[in-house]
Amino acid sequence: MSKRIVFPTNEHHGLLSKRDAHFGRANFYTVVEVAENGHIEDVVVVKNEGHKESGCGGAVENICVLGADALIVSGIGGSPLQGFVQRGLAVYHDTTSFNVHQSLQAYLENRLSLMQPDMSCSHH
Repeated sequence: MSKRIVFPTNEHHGLLSKRDAHFGRANFYTVVEVAENGHIEDVVVVKNEGHKESGCGGAVENICVLGADALIVSGIGGSPLQGFVQRGLAVYHDTTSFNVHQSLQAYLENRLSLMQPDMSCSHH
């Protein structure tokens, strides 16, 4: 069974897209579908529609609509993090990878930790 992993990005360059520091402000979401053996099956870039009038709940919905199994972020507010946790979506923390490819490798090699509430951005 494959997994769909979502990365907030600034660019529309697939695996080479630079990751955005905060998921809610990213220009795009790069969605990578990966088979159990780590083989990349598909890469899709989707424009981030923003928070709109529903605030952070809308941003959470935007990710969930993509069929995400995991979200990999550098930063996220406490409210959206809680929203993802309540929906059963795993949110991983990665502050070192420059682009989607590097972050995906870190994820596949189990080098990323799950985001904890005390790691969230305090401005939300």
